Amino acid sequence: MARVILLTGGNTGDVKRTLQSAQQLINDRVGPVLRCSHRYQSEPWGFDAAQRFSNQALAVSTDLTPEEVLDAIQEIERLLGRNRAAEAVEKASTGAVYTSRPIDIDIAFYDDQVIATDRLTVPHPLLAEREFALVPLAEIARDKRHPLTGQTVGEMLEALRRNPEIQSR
Repeated sequence: MARVILLTGGNTGDVKRTLQSAQQLINDRVGPVLRCSHRYQSEPWGFDAAQRFSNQALAVSTDLTPEEVLDAIQEIERLLGRNRAAEAVEKASTGAVYTSRPIDIDIAFYDDQVIATDRLTVPHPLLAEREFALVPLAEIARDKRHPLTGQTVGEMLEALRRNPEIQSR
């Protein structure tokens, strides 16, 4: 069994209910949720939006491959109302890289693997720059080491908080 750490978040609709539903679907389709952070509020990152995001980290035990986890979480996103085609249209019309969404589920870690394919990059290349991801991660996996940098999640969070230039991107 592998241990995968997922990040969930969203900022439209009933986000609390959506994150609860996502957790249940992850438990059913990916594997048992072992640990779950509190939900944390954050400002949109990389774009402007009226609604704040709610973010959460989940540690999950799975027998799925990384690609199977990706397929499962993308199906969960779809079931919970994420419409990537509509997001693409909005991004094209606004020129923004990101947009509001009811749910987003990312793979933060898959054991200690480094994965770089056309479909999947783990750990996320911008993880160390995203306080909204590091805060819930630090709650459930503060001592988890990034397989490329060797830094723990806690060390990444401390470094980010000491460097306001990174946070303002």
